[in-house]
Amino acid sequence: MEKEEKVVYERPHALLPVVTNYCPGCPHGIVNRLVAEVMDELDIEGKTVGVAPVGCSVMAYDFFGCDMIEAAHGRAPAVATAVKRVHPDNVVFSYQGDGDLASIGMAETVHAATRGEKITVIFINNAIYGMTGGQMAPTSLPNMVTQTSPYGRDVESAGFPVRVCELLSTLDGVAYLERVTVDTPKNVRAAKKAIKKAFQTQIDGVGYSMVEVVSTCPTNWGLTPQKSFEWMRENMLPYYPLGVYKDVVADGFATAAEAAAARAADCPIAQQKKEA
Repeated sequence: MEKEEKVVYERPHALLPVVTNYCPGCPHGIVNRLVAEVMDELDIEGKTVGVAPVGCSVMAYDFFGCDMIEAAHGRAPAVATAVKRVHPDNVVFSYQGDGDLASIGMAETVHAATRGEKITVIFINNAIYGMTGGQMAPTSLPNMVTQTSPYGRDVESAGFPVRVCELLSTLDGVAYLERVTVDTPKNVRAAKKAIKKAFQTQIDGVGYSMVEVVSTCPTNWGLTPQKSFEWMRENMLPYYPLGVYKDVVADGFATAAEAAAARAADCPIAQQKKEA
């Protein structure tokens, strides 16, 4: 008697059956899969629009089954804003690295967040410019050696790293922020849960949502994938602690705007209702 086989793990429908261009050991592939799994589970592939800017994510339009748009370096939040405003019923996300999001795209990042644009951002933080050769990024750690900081990042001349979740958590338009990583099966499951919540936050019209994934870059760090995760755990996670940095729904509010109004309760002009 033949045993019946049960499929317990297969490629998500929203992830196309193509070979990716990521380096061996790069966590981008894991995160791509999680985003695709979430699209499948929420049944939104047909109404989702992704935005891929310049960086290691530049070829993401070849990997996802949803509609994709290519954006100029750093401009993904601006492009995502335009798409969401023209097509408010669509689910719109950008997929960005730290050099793109926190350097050339910092203005777009901050202003899309403070406007409360109902988009979702998947942010890969590997503390370096990956695609362009390993230069120092806004997230590179103090004393971290990169192609443009061969003696280590000097905070006196280059400033301190940008903690993006902490920065955006101060903005009233932000509904949900969480920092995760994908170095273990447990953390991969937690990352997927965060990504799903971020997409659901957008679907429910709560406000801007972002998931930051603390990641590695074995190629530019000059380490094996295993050693890269060890270095990340020892150095990056103490500087970029995992956790939820903002969740207005958990705080008892229906939307980011409602939470903002509560914080401005003592400001008379902020409480004025706009006439129709």
